[in-house]
Amino acid sequence: MDPEGQTSRSVRAPRIGVFIVSFNAARHLCDTIARIPPEVYQRVEEIFVFDDCSQDNTFYTGVGFKTARGLEKLRVYANTRNLRYGGNQKRGYLYAIERGFDVVVLLHGDGQYAPEVMWQLVEPLLAGEADMVIGTRMRSGALRGGMPLYKFVGNRGLTWLQNRLAGMDVSEFHSGYRAYRCDALQKVPFLVNSDEWHFDTQIILQFCYAGLRIRETPIPTFYGSEICHVNGLSYAWNCLRTTLGYRLHRMGLLYDSKFRRAPESPAYEYRAYPHSGQFVIREYFRRRPPARVLELGCADGRLASELISAGHTVVGIESDARAAAQAAARGVSVLCADPEVCDFQELKQEFDVLVAADVLEHLRHPEAVLAQAARLLRADGEVILAVPNVANVLIRLALLLGRFPYGRRGILDRTHVQFFTLRSALELVRQSGWRVRSVTPTPLPVPLVFPRFSRTWVGRGSFALLALLTRGFRKLLGYQFVIVADKVAYREERGTVVPLDAGAIASRPAPEAGVSHSPTLR
Repeated sequence: MDPEGQTSRSVRAPRIGVFIVSFNAARHLCDTIARIPPEVYQRVEEIFVFDDCSQDNTFYTGVGFKTARGLEKLRVYANTRNLRYGGNQKRGYLYAIERGFDVVVLLHGDGQYAPEVMWQLVEPLLAGEADMVIGTRMRSGALRGGMPLYKFVGNRGLTWLQNRLAGMDVSEFHSGYRAYRCDALQKVPFLVNSDEWHFDTQIILQFCYAGLRIRETPIPTFYGSEICHVNGLSYAWNCLRTTLGYRLHRMGLLYDSKFRRAPESPAYEYRAYPHSGQFVIREYFRRRPPARVLELGCADGRLASELISAGHTVVGIESDARAAAQAAARGVSVLCADPEVCDFQELKQEFDVLVAADVLEHLRHPEAVLAQAARLLRADGEVILAVPNVANVLIRLALLLGRFPYGRRGILDRTHVQFFTLRSALELVRQSGWRVRSVTPTPLPVPLVFPRFSRTWVGRGSFALLALLTRGFRKLLGYQFVIVADKVAYREERGTVVPLDAGAIASRPAPEAGVSHSPTLR
């Protein structure tokens, strides 16, 4: 017992593994291992080499070196088939995690990266200052170290482009000298990454997206007689393609499972830039006298709070409890319920306008929900809808290429259960007992994709031109359709106007999923 009466506890030494990837590295492997400083070797628990089905004697060279030097910490394994650079890393990281290491260092068996500075990569991880440490050659005179000029220029240029796309600021995306905390590796889905060389870019982006800490440390540059197995043009293209996909995923325009995380960030954002759906709705209410508004799917209440500031009274219905609480904090009166199953009569109010922006595509039976909500509107009430256009030119091109790229938000949001063209959206409105007054198409969300460019005068002018073209080619270029309709007790059936009580629609049983009982318009 110590003087305080408490049992002293010994601090467990961190378990460090050094992972050496090797392919046709028989000439360099032994020298690379021998260059690990003795003080580092003493603190390392295991050095494991994964030979990726080399065509030379890399595996036997490693085994012979282990025996000759009596290196008990050295383990040499041979892949039964060639896993490629990325695939070999996957196997090594899984091995490190299964062995229970705290830190794993990635070292290349060809000696291109200096084992002498290995501890500079490990220290920030042990100090809790980083989750990944990259050894960068760009901060230590890469050209003086013998890096060919064309590789230096390519590295710097590609890194600059990737930083711009990813919103990062690293000096080098393309160093293969890395160290990771193993608990951080378990937080990213590295197993879905490519087996090729751009695995290194993908795992950097995964760490960034997961909010993990990335740090760089300068390392010396050495180019000797090692053979480079990388196709430079293919590698550069794959790195740019991956980074662009990451950018689109962050914006919610496309979904990429490589960058998933739990919990996901909120799927919807308030988009009030000019010509957006929310902007069109806000401008409509700015020109309208004060009204009592019912908003389906009010989310966190940003649109509703702006309408309230403009003199309107807003009641929202929102199924997500967290979003409903945020809306309430903004002063919005909220009923936390699923629009498809809630009892609208609980509101016990009469409204002038019904707003359903980015909602109908999430409902299995949107016509029934519209009819239920219509019962709360005055006889001269209005409805304002905003629905995505699945016939947009980008979706058409994706289908032409055989792709259906779901995203976290946007036209192909993964939570959408309905897809609308302009015609099908208008049919839904008419068959629900409404008369369409106006349709406003919104252009592609360029300000979300290229925010910096959109703030320049060229960007603003280009986007204004796109908005003008979208009005002329709304079915092809429209990103969303904002539809304003009046409450009328009728529907069109086989070209004939048929009287219809909105209450009768609401009382009708909802159709089976995938089965429509509504007549088709001609």
